[in-house]
Amino acid sequence: MTRLRSFESDFDKYDWLMNLCDKNKELFYRLMNQHPDYIMPLVYTPTVGLACQNLSLVYNDGRGLFVTIHDKGNIKSVLQNWPHKDIRAICVTDGERILGLGDQGAFGMGIPVGKLSLYTGLAGIPPQHLLPVTLDVGTNNEKLLNSPLYFGLKQKRVTGQAYDDFVDEFMQACTATYGEHVLIQFEDFANHNAFRLLHKYDKSYSTFNDDIQGTASVVLAGILASPTLTGRKLSEEVIVCYGAGEAAIGFADLTTRALTKRFGLTAEEAKQKLYLVDSKGLVVEGRKSGGLTSHKLKYARPAGTPELTDLEDVIKFTKCTALLGAAAVPRKFTPKILNLMAELNEKPLIMALSNPTPVAECTAEEAYKYTHGRCVFASGSPFLPVSLDPASCPGLKQTLHRHPGQANNSYIFPGVALAIVSGRISPVTDDDFLVASETLASLVRDSDYEFGRLFPPLSNIRSVSVSIARAIITAAASEGRCRALKGVSSPSATQIEDLVEKFSNYPPGT
Repeated sequence: MTRLRSFESDFDKYDWLMNLCDKNKELFYRLMNQHPDYIMPLVYTPTVGLACQNLSLVYNDGRGLFVTIHDKGNIKSVLQNWPHKDIRAICVTDGERILGLGDQGAFGMGIPVGKLSLYTGLAGIPPQHLLPVTLDVGTNNEKLLNSPLYFGLKQKRVTGQAYDDFVDEFMQACTATYGEHVLIQFEDFANHNAFRLLHKYDKSYSTFNDDIQGTASVVLAGILASPTLTGRKLSEEVIVCYGAGEAAIGFADLTTRALTKRFGLTAEEAKQKLYLVDSKGLVVEGRKSGGLTSHKLKYARPAGTPELTDLEDVIKFTKCTALLGAAAVPRKFTPKILNLMAELNEKPLIMALSNPTPVAECTAEEAYKYTHGRCVFASGSPFLPVSLDPASCPGLKQTLHRHPGQANNSYIFPGVALAIVSGRISPVTDDDFLVASETLASLVRDSDYEFGRLFPPLSNIRSVSVSIARAIITAAASEGRCRALKGVSSPSATQIEDLVEKFSNYPPGT
C-alpha cells in the first residue's frame, strides 16, 4: 500500500495495480480484499473511465479476449484460444456506451476487465473462471479512428442484421464452449442495443445487464433503506428521474415490480409514482418534440400532461419527494433546483447517479449545502465526507457531518454473479434483483444512518455479496431455477453455504 500511495495520480495507481494483477493475482486480490474502499475506485469507476480513454498506454495482452466482426463464422475457435477452459462467467461489451463517455470502441475492454476483477475482489469468485470479452465491430468515434494509438478496428460500426448475426453467433459459441449455464453479463452497450439484447436472450441464456438491472437494484436498495431518514416508505415517494436511458428504465421497471409485489399497488398505480425526464423534457405520450422510444413509452405520462422541458418546472409540477440523476449531464442539479427540493420536502432524497465523477449531477457538498443540510444523499461516484457549519450553510443550527453513501453497482452485481455461478441459476429474473435490493437495504445499520449513509461501508462489501448470493439462491431454489439444487425447493442453510463457499474462496484462505 505504501508503494501504491506513492503515485500522485489515480491513473498511475490504476496502471500499477493492473500490472500487479498480471504478475501476481493472489497478491492483487489480497490487497483488494483488505482495502476494498481504497482499491475499488482505482480499478473500476471512476478511474476506469480515464483508463478506457487512454487504454493503449496501460493495456497488456492477455487481460481479455477481443472478438472482431471479422471473426464471424469462427467465434467458437476464438473462444477456445483462451487459456482457461472452466469458464463460469463472461462479461462482454461492444464499447459503444462506456460509462458516461460514449463510444470507446475496443478501448472499452477496460470495463469487462475491471468488472470481473470485482467479481473476484468483492465476491471471491476465482479469476480462472472469468472471461472478459470485447466485441469489436468498429467505432464511430472519429478521434479514435484518427488516432495512431488506437488498436481496434479502424472502421465505422457494423449495425443491423450483420451485427445481430454476430452477437447471435457469440452467444451460441459461449454456451457451446463453456456449457449452457455459463453466465453472460452484458455491459455498456448503447441504449438501442442494451434493452433489446437483454430481452432477446434473457429467457434462453443465463444473462443480465448490469447497467439496466444492477443499477436499478442498488438505487432501489437505497430508497428501501431511506425511510429511517426520510420518514417515507417507497409507496409514499414521488420520484423524478432526470434521464430515461438504461439506468432510469431499469430502475423504473424494478421499482414498479417492488411496488406491485411488496406494497400491493397495481402496475398503473406504481407507474404514477414515476416521472421520467429526457433531453427533450418530461416524457409525455405524443409529445410534439418526439424522441419516444418503446422503453420510454411504458412510463410516459398521459397525453394532455404539460410538455415541460425545464427540470425546475417538472419538480414544481410533480412536487416530487425524490430526485434521481442518470443522464451524465454535469451539475444539472443546480443550487436553485436543490433549494427547490428543500422547499418542497423536509427530507428530500437526492441521488446523483451519473459517473465518473466529472459528469455527476451535483457533488455531495452541494447537495447538503443547498438543501440546508436536510437532504438524504447518495451518488454513483465516490465523494469524501462532508462537514458543514452554520456559517457556511444558512439554516443549520449546528455543525453537520455526513459520509455520503455510494449507490455503486458493486454492491449488487458481484453477489448476483456469485449466486448465478454457484447455484447455476437460469433464467435470471428481475425478482433476483429485487431480492438483492431488499437484502442490501437490510444490511444498513444505525451507525450508517448516523452519518446519513444509505449503504453499508464499502469495507463490508464482501460479506454483502455473500449475503445477497445466499438470498437469491434461496429464492431461485423455491422457483426451481437453481440447477445446482435440482429438485430441492427448500434448501437448508448448510446446502446453500456449501454452494456459495465453493465459488467465493479466492484468494485462498479468505
